[in-house]
Amino acid sequence: MKTSEARLWMSYAKSDLDAAYALLEQGDFFPRQICFMSQQAGEKALKAVLVFLEINFPHTHDLDRIRELIPEGWQVKEKFPELYDLSIWAVESRYPGHMPDVVEYEARETLLLAQAVFDTVSAELEERIQQNNS
Repeated sequence: MKTSEARLWMSYAKSDLDAAYALLEQGDFFPRQICFMSQQAGEKALKAVLVFLEINFPHTHDLDRIRELIPEGWQVKEKFPELYDLSIWAVESRYPGHMPDVVEYEARETLLLAQAVFDTVSAELEERIQQNNS
């Protein structure tokens, strides 16, 4: 198990979440950027599980594809059977003409979903790390 590397991935995911929250709290509103940073946080959290388990993963931003590589028995796989609502913010939303403008509600909901994925992975990953160390 690659504990320190998985924790590093989680720290990057946390940084992305923190950046999304900072953007949300600013006087100006940056919905596309909030959604992008939220997607990145979810992606890095899922990949942290794969890093911990030493499972190779493809270069993709499709969170459902990434989640499917996680073995059965992980809560994130059971709690989030569909992560399209995060995946769509990886690429398409960053360029003009590919998606309609993002509204505040979407940004807030996307951030909440990313936070839930992060929290689920974080708790279980730490629990499994502790089990491996005992």
